[in-house]
Amino acid sequence: MKIDKIITAFITELGSFAYDLSSLDHVWNILFPDGHGRWHRLHVNKYKRTYYITHIDGDCGSLEFEFGKAVRVSNLMGWGNRGEQESNRQPMPAWDSMITAACKWLACVERDWIKANNRVLREYPLDRRYGIVSHSIVRVSLPDIFRLDKELGRAGTRKFVTLVEQGFFMKSENTEVSSMTASDYFQYCKIAYLAGQRKDENMDASWSGQKMYARYADGRHNGLLDIDHNSGKEFSDWIDGVHPKHTGGGHPWEIKRGGNTTHIDLSVSRPSLYRKEGFKVELRGESIGRMVETLRMFLAIQAAKRPISIANPEGVRKRLLAQDNIGIVPGYDLLHRANQHYSKEKDVFDVMHYADLGRFRRRILPYITWEPLPILKPN
Repeated sequence: MKIDKIITAFITELGSFAYDLSSLDHVWNILFPDGHGRWHRLHVNKYKRTYYITHIDGDCGSLEFEFGKAVRVSNLMGWGNRGEQESNRQPMPAWDSMITAACKWLACVERDWIKANNRVLREYPLDRRYGIVSHSIVRVSLPDIFRLDKELGRAGTRKFVTLVEQGFFMKSENTEVSSMTASDYFQYCKIAYLAGQRKDENMDASWSGQKMYARYADGRHNGLLDIDHNSGKEFSDWIDGVHPKHTGGGHPWEIKRGGNTTHIDLSVSRPSLYRKEGFKVELRGESIGRMVETLRMFLAIQAAKRPISIANPEGVRKRLLAQDNIGIVPGYDLLHRANQHYSKEKDVFDVMHYADLGRFRRRILPYITWEPLPILKPN
């Protein structure tokens, strides 16, 4: 096949270019224009003797290649039938022109890699890059953007910021309790459920915290609903995993259902690995869609004079005051979990696409710090 010859030539030529290491894999990132001036990004990963070629910012998908074997569409999603006809895994015709353009680009880089990479820096589209920008610049520029502080309200925002600045979360008496029962935990839950109630939830304030938990929590309670609710020892044993009704493998703290990053936890744990006394109670609901709920729960529990903490309070304060950063992610990247691309030090909690900046792009562009693009150079 023509594609086999083209990719054999491409991989052979690519072997003369410097690669990165990911564990023991060899990795190349090639940014190049096609014959129509459109830019593309190929990610090539060599694992043992197999090369995986992925069209990162396009629709061609991925290919598998080994010298001496036919090129195949990469089995990324798994194939239920090992006897699936090989014809169903043949590369689409678009790969011919794609790899041909990539080969031409390798030749350009080989002639003058400084000039070629300079062109990448100048011409590679901004809507395909990663960057960060100050949340405050985005907030003041986009009047309709979701604002955590406005959703929470001025009084709630002021209260939470004050608690952080006064060192509330640094004092164990504010976040830890010396003894606890399951009944105590369900009382926490009741306060949280009522405070974080959504418009589509018709909660009955007369319900017990246990009933609310049974209805709105994840359901995999690890035996929490089965222990003696008034026994401090049973709760303590259950927390330590030695109670016979502690089943394991569940999500007992997920009091509001959601995905892996879009649920709300109200967890109880030992204050440290080295202490078998006392309990720390903490809320966690860091996704932009659940943060307001989580903060309302926190403020209600704190107002009820019950010890309570929240995950990363300093980061929450930054988000309320727009002192964090917004991640700018490529248009081909999903926003879900995209903040995980950034290191913790970047203070990126929320992300958006460059196109989402709309007519304010020119105003905001000078404030965006773009991540370096990969440099391709001969060995």
